[in-house]
Amino acid sequence: MARRERSTGSKALALMLTLLLMTVGLALIGCGEDGETTTTAVAEETTESTAPPETESTEPAPSGITKMAVTAPEEATDYGWNQQGVESAEKVAAEIDAEIIVQDGAGYEDITPILRDLAEEGSQLTIAFASGYGTAAVQQAEELQVPHVIIGQFEQGLIPGLAQDVETYAQHGSYLAGIAAAKTSKTGTLGIVISADDENWIKMAAGFALGAQSVNPDIKVLMAQIGQAGYADAAGGKRVTESVIAGGADVIFGMGDGSSFGMIQAVETATPPSGADKVWFIDVIGDKTSLDKKGVLLTSVVWDYAPAFKAAADALAAGTFGNEIIWLDIDNGGIDLLKTQYLSDDVWADVETARQGIIDGSITIPEIQSKAEVEAMIK
Repeated sequence: MARRERSTGSKALALMLTLLLMTVGLALIGCGEDGETTTTAVAEETTESTAPPETESTEPAPSGITKMAVTAPEEATDYGWNQQGVESAEKVAAEIDAEIIVQDGAGYEDITPILRDLAEEGSQLTIAFASGYGTAAVQQAEELQVPHVIIGQFEQGLIPGLAQDVETYAQHGSYLAGIAAAKTSKTGTLGIVISADDENWIKMAAGFALGAQSVNPDIKVLMAQIGQAGYADAAGGKRVTESVIAGGADVIFGMGDGSSFGMIQAVETATPPSGADKVWFIDVIGDKTSLDKKGVLLTSVVWDYAPAFKAAADALAAGTFGNEIIWLDIDNGGIDLLKTQYLSDDVWADVETARQGIIDGSITIPEIQSKAEVEAMIK
């Protein structure tokens, strides 16, 4: 009876009991038998609210490199060697999401203190962007146990895990430039001006001469050097280029970093030799089109080190860094000829045919590294 009375009592009591039961039921919804589910849900909610946003992730880059560095001998504003090296390094750093330290204007003396400073700043991959830095960079790679990219040392620049040499088939691009020069010249005489007896300049001088001779076996090529290391000698570049133009050259192939600005000035102010109505300039490594106010830049053998630097970063991640030389060539986009408005469709068609011949192997260009050999070839 009592039980029944409680269940059949007044409406107010029944309503209160009903509300009480509903409240308890809502509190228990989602609970397991042991009541742990509610606790877990609260923990998950707390975790979600305190997790850092994805943009603040500190996960390392896919390559394993979070900080890299590049050092170059001159300021990275020369539209040539130094600018190309720094910009290529910056491009790769952005691609692999790494911070980059740029040390340009480092000069041509002992680079050891700078390489040590870069290591202390946390560089995990340092690009020593000058062939003259090779010996010191190899030594510091071993001493500091920091991987270094080395330029122009061949096998001496290879140490597995520590030193990665990069070389160029620079003669391929200059062969194309020689074709363009021979087809443009009115005097039948071309000029080569180099800032130093530099390995790359020599390879390119040979490729240029061979390309020109493929068009005209009897073409005359004059070659002159500014000095022992006249890379930045603009005054010397102007003086030597003027002498080559005086010898009858109406197309100048100039290789010189900062000294190339003096070469261009000589071309811009030159009185064309007999038989020509204009003197043209062919540049190397960079693209100075934006600076060509006088319309004398026929073309440029453009280098892009980004593919090589990216290959080095990938090799470091793969554990193959320093096992073999990385090359810049026409096939991987590291070397090419700049197409300007001054190259006719006919000339460019011949350049394209030769480019394809180099890629498929039907045209082979020897790698000549001796200035004496180049001089014998052009005589």
